[in-house]
Amino acid sequence: MRLLSLLRDRSGNFGITTALIAAPLIGAAGMAVDLAYALDQRMALMAAADAAAVGALAEKSPGVAAALAMGGDGTVAIGASDALALFRAQMGNVQAQVTNVGVTVNRSGKDLLSSLTFTATVPTAFMRVLGVDSLTISGTATATYQTNAFIDFYMLLDNTPSMGLAATTTDIATMKRNTPDQCAFACHETSNADNYYLLAKSLGVSMRIDVVREATQALTHDATQYAQLPNQYRMAVYTFGATADTAGLTEVSAMSADMAKVRSATDLVDLMTTPKNNYKSNQLTDFDSALTSLKPIIGKGGTGASASDRQKVLFFVADGVYDAAKPTCSQVLNNTRCQEPIDISYCAALKQNGVKIAVLYTTYLPLPEDSWWKKWIKPFDAKISPHMQACASTGYFFEVSPTQGIAEAMQALFRMVISAPRLTG
Repeated sequence: MRLLSLLRDRSGNFGITTALIAAPLIGAAGMAVDLAYALDQRMALMAAADAAAVGALAEKSPGVAAALAMGGDGTVAIGASDALALFRAQMGNVQAQVTNVGVTVNRSGKDLLSSLTFTATVPTAFMRVLGVDSLTISGTATATYQTNAFIDFYMLLDNTPSMGLAATTTDIATMKRNTPDQCAFACHETSNADNYYLLAKSLGVSMRIDVVREATQALTHDATQYAQLPNQYRMAVYTFGATADTAGLTEVSAMSADMAKVRSATDLVDLMTTPKNNYKSNQLTDFDSALTSLKPIIGKGGTGASASDRQKVLFFVADGVYDAAKPTCSQVLNNTRCQEPIDISYCAALKQNGVKIAVLYTTYLPLPEDSWWKKWIKPFDAKISPHMQACASTGYFFEVSPTQGIAEAMQALFRMVISAPRLTG
């Protein structure tokens, strides 16, 4: 009976079971701890790898400078060396033993591509019980830098009489208050010694042409600031002519990378003079002729990947209304005078040559009390802005009203064109 009772007794099985499973339980818990530590070490190494891959393509890095100076695609050795040094410097308190690092930095067209791959071992604590002394971790970090292109800018600035409009609400009010016909335009009529242009100057009123001139000069500072290599950005400046008698595409500053020279030459940009109102029937804004004349001057646009394959950008600032003699017109002709929205076929001809067109449309001012405006401009007023936008390359269009910042819009458009570098990790 005692033997049978002993065989039936189960009171000690818990201790035996615990003893049997203790080792696996401790091993599993230890494995979790070791794996968590290995994951933490990998995260630290990935952070260092990301920083190195991106840092090697920083705007002022030796790798970017070397890549921009290359004549074509290929490996950027100094960029790879820089990335490796950055990776090692970023490792900090990482305890993992890095066993292998592979770094490449290559140029492909306008893109610089960096890649850093690492392999490392992490010592274990608890998994040694299971015969595992270390864990292997690895990772890859990549970055892409899109370089600023080599770009030639052709600035076409509308300086025809309509750009004599006072530039701000305050300036408009000042002109109206000081003119018997409450005119906000500073007409530069040379036969009239008391013309409104001189009045605007004496009153300290800024005209649209003043703001456009100053904004263009400010862009020369931007071009200097954002350039990464000599001659990366070049600029030429054109107007529609200094006088009504010499109206037509007029070079103010020849194409140059010397931005101080361009800035100085642009001092000459001013409102077109005319002997009197309605001189030559005011047919002084010939967009068709200007764009046609610019086409052979600009030539074909390139990729911008090198100084010998430059992007070409026409930076066009105007109020969007064609006003010149023309045999056929989209609107009703006034004898031979055609007043219409810009003919976008002339823009298309440039774009087909690979030229980008950036358009700053200075809103044509409605004059609801003016009989001429009501008869000749109002019928197509709603088409002026859409046509100017259609003239522009996709995404390169700004419109500013008389009370908005022309200078700020020009700078925003310029920076959009040069495409600030983008890094993606």
